[in-house]
This record gives sequence, structure tokens and C-alpha cells, in this order.
Amino acid sequence: MKPNFKQTVTNWGNFPVVVKEMKSEDSLDKIKKFVKNRNEVIARGNGRCYGDASLSENIFSTKRLNKFISFDRLNGILECESGVLLSEILKVIVQQGYFLYVTPGTKFISVGGAIASDIHGKNHHAEGCFSEYIIEFTLLNEHGEVLKCSRSENADKFWSTIGGMGLTGIILSAKFKLKNIETAYIRQESIKAENLDEIFTLFEESENWTYNVAWIDCLQKGDQIGRSILMRGEHAFLHQIPAKLNDKPLRLKAKSIPTIPFYFPNFILNNLTVKLFNFFYYKKQTQKVVKNFVDYESFFYPLDIVNDWNKIYGKSGFIQYQMVIPKSRGKEGMRKILETIALSGNGSFLAVLKLFGKNNAEAYNSFPIEGYTLALDFKVNSQLKSLVEKLDQIVEEFGGRIYLTKDSMSKSSLTNYLQNVQNPKFVSLQHKRIISNQ
Repeated sequence: MKPNFKQTVTNWGNFPVVVKEMKSEDSLDKIKKFVKNRNEVIARGNGRCYGDASLSENIFSTKRLNKFISFDRLNGILECESGVLLSEILKVIVQQGYFLYVTPGTKFISVGGAIASDIHGKNHHAEGCFSEYIIEFTLLNEHGEVLKCSRSENADKFWSTIGGMGLTGIILSAKFKLKNIETAYIRQESIKAENLDEIFTLFEESENWTYNVAWIDCLQKGDQIGRSILMRGEHAFLHQIPAKLNDKPLRLKAKSIPTIPFYFPNFILNNLTVKLFNFFYYKKQTQKVVKNFVDYESFFYPLDIVNDWNKIYGKSGFIQYQMVIPKSRGKEGMRKILETIALSGNGSFLAVLKLFGKNNAEAYNSFPIEGYTLALDFKVNSQLKSLVEKLDQIVEEFGGRIYLTKDSMSKSSLTNYLQNVQNPKFVSLQHKRIISNQ
């Protein structure tokens, strides 16, 4: 790619779309040169964040930093470059009896992105964020120096980079711990909840489960507001899985993955079709409780079964709005948020509720605080900005915050919780937007 070559770039939400310079290198000298010769740079992994967090005037793509460095099978420690995807790691480690301690809802994110966002999963209440399991990483700073960062070495950079959204430098490689598993399957229970009161009770009763997540029908009103299905799970032990899975318990059969070939016309995804989807999703489970075994891909990555599913929202794109409300006011706050969405008619095709445990005070740039978090997908349209402003007001009223990895239009008071990341070299469009709105 030629220097100063600009191209159209967007992240997973296809909003915003910008024309910027993007460069990918695997030579340290060339990476240093790229950073040194530009006033503003941000690193970008696989582009699976939703908004403008990994966009800048000049973007360094880590896709060519895609090599494994070492795998300590005895102690479950992996070291790799920052552009390696979680999907590539899983292909290696699952067959060796290991899994990621923390994973988000897609496996197609980079290790560097996982650190910069300090990703969380369905198990935050039990096992925290990705940062809990990082041993060390290397960071290219604004002076072109490569720093080894850990809890004992360059600790200030270690903690400011974790959840720092790429604003402290370019993560080059990382070493982290893995979790032992006996099978590639999850022992799952799916429980239907008729309303918000019931789903909150189920979350409280399920805190001893490692993984908890609920799908919510966000367009319900009245007594049915918060109608949902809780899915809780544990890694299945060998003696628990059905006999038919015992032959190769750590190997999954290859699956055919369909692809959305084009952007859907704008009229297809509307209030009616969202209502129908929510109705049938809730009704497809005919029993109150269903217990079964599912493979880890189905449990952790249900959306990854379709390539380019973001095209369903059309060329105008979509945003994902994710907030957290402190636990003491969680139910009250979520009720008000769901009422506001239902009244707006701008329903979310996918609404996911999770419980966060106590936050790690050392990881001060991490998004989670103890409470309930809701993630919502909204198609970009003329009414969306007004809805986001209303949701922002509610989140602020209840003392919550917005997840920067998903943010593309929220106001600064909810997003500006980063510390020790001010840097004239590493700047994103998101950071500029937040600063300009202060």
C-alpha cells in the first residue's frame, strides 16, 4: 500500500463511514516509521468494534501482526502478536483442553482489541474481564520505544492501556493465561421469564453459574415488559456429556457458514419485522425450562454462524448502544430504558442483558461496574439521535456509563471515564468527538 493512500473505512456497524489512510505492516521498523511520520494514529484490529473508536486520520491495521509466539501447554499460557484473532486461538487451544477465560459475543476480534477494550463476557460476575488473565504485553509508545508492560514492569502503562481504547500506543504482542476444559461443550439451561421482575430474580438465583446472559424482547409494554429468556451455562465435564459426544469431546464437526451476500433494503428491517422476530424468538421455546448440551460456538458466538450479518441493517448501518446501570438501581433503570425504547417504536433486533460483578479497581479504564448491562442494536435512521439522547439522560440519571467499544454518538459525560491516556500522537475520531463535546 502506498504512503498517504486513503480508503473508505468503517467498523462493524457500518456507521460512520470515513475516508482515511490505513496501513498494515509486520516489520517493527516500518511500524515505527509510520507512527513517527504522522501526527495522529490509532491502531485497528479486525474492525469489529461498532463505532468510531478505531478510526483516525491515520490508521495502523494490526492484521499482519498475526503470528503465534509460544504456547505453554503444561501451564496454559499463550503468547501471540496483537493481530491474532480469538477464532484463530480457539482453533489451537480447544483441542488441547483449553479455553479463553473471557470472550465477548464474537470470536472475530483481535487480541490487541481485547486488551484495548478490556473485553467482558457472560461471566463477568464470576471471572471478571480479560485483563484479569493478562501476564504482560509489549507496547509501542509515541516515542517509538517498545515497552514491556506488566503488573510489575511499566505498571502505569499496563493499567492505562487496559481499556484505554488504543490511546496509549500500539499493542504489538501479549501473553495471557488460559482456562482448562475437558470438553468443547456447554451444559446449558434456558429459562423463560415473563417480565422484568422475573428475569432479575433469575439473575440473582443464577449468580453461582459461571455464564449468564438473557435475551430481552425490548418492545414489550405493561406487565410483559422485560419478557426474556435467560441462558446460563457451565463447561461440561467429560462424564456429563452424552455418549455420542464422547468419541472426540474436544473437537467440533465442521459447520457450513452462510454469508449475507448484499445489504438489505432499508424497508425490510422495520418495527413490524423486529416485533415478529422478537415474538417468534420467545415462542420457539415451548417449555419453561430447557436443559441441554451445546457446543461452545453455539453458546458463546450465536451471531458468528452467519458471515456479514451486519448487512441486514442496510447501507445506512446501525449502532450498538451498551450501558451499565449500578446494581442497586438496575431494575428501576432498565425498566425506564425499556419503556423509552418501546414508546419510541425504534426496537432493537437484538437486546442482551448481563450481570456485572465487582469491578477491578486497578483496571480503572475498564467499562464494567457492578450492575446490569444492556446491549441494543439500533438501525440508523432519522429518529435514532433523539432516542439515544433520551437513553443517555436515563443512564446519567441512574449513575451509569456507556461502553466506548460500542459508542458512536453518546455524550461525553457518560463516555469520558478514561484516565492517563491523553496523548497527542494516538488519537481516535471517537476521542476527538468526546473532547469536542465537553
